[in-house]
Amino acid sequence: MIYRMEDAQGDYTFGKNKQNFISGVLAVSQAIKTRLLLLKNEWWEDQEDGLALFQSILGQPGTPDKLNAADLLIQDRIINTLDVTGIESFLSTYENRQYSISCVVNTKYGNAKLEVTL
Repeated sequence: MIYRMEDAQGDYTFGKNKQNFISGVLAVSQAIKTRLLLLKNEWWEDQEDGLALFQSILGQPGTPDKLNAADLLIQDRIINTLDVTGIESFLSTYENRQYSISCVVNTKYGNAKLEVTL
């Protein structure tokens, strides 16, 4: 997998030819992060693609069942990313109105450690 590199603000980088692209584990990690941050109905070309953050996660009571449902939606998004072969470990926390995940994902190229806050 080849993916365009992002800068510290999450914007795509340009102007350095092939140096603006990453591959392997780094590319898969960035693809997962991008897929998690894409909200459902946000992309004009495919309104069904994206994480159903507003439809299924936010505004729901913070019961363990609802957090489990959020975890399942996130894990589904991760596992359906190109070149991901499995999730080795997954930990989520909901604190101070922030949902954070930390996970180790098995990819075609090796393991990737991710930390994302939604």
